[in-house]
Amino acid sequence: QVQLVESGGGLVQAGGSLRLSCAASGSIFSINRMGWYRQAPGKQRELVASITSGDMTMYADPVKGRFTISRANAKNTVELQMNVLQPEDTGVYYCNLAWGRWDYWGKGTLVTVSS
Repeated sequence: QVQLVESGGGLVQAGGSLRLSCAASGSIFSINRMGWYRQAPGKQRELVASITSGDMTMYADPVKGRFTISRANAKNTVELQMNVLQPEDTGVYYCNLAWGRWDYWGKGTLVTVSS
């Protein structure tokens, strides 16, 4: 059984920064992709950023240049450094771990950016 636990959400003013962390535990295949998704109120869940076990990264256009995703494979952790946060970044942020047909999600952490 794979479990993902997120931490680091909270309330921040526009222009501020937050760092999200996600720790994965359980039987995890070494070649995988970890990522962060977010869901704003009334909207669908969307990909924010992802990183493979080979450190290939991708970012959604709205966060490019502001967010940085990183991971520590030995610890099965992934982090998301979020800078210059804007009110439109508000939402529940979910950690994701995937390989092959397997897809796992954390319970989410709330990020609120006030204007």
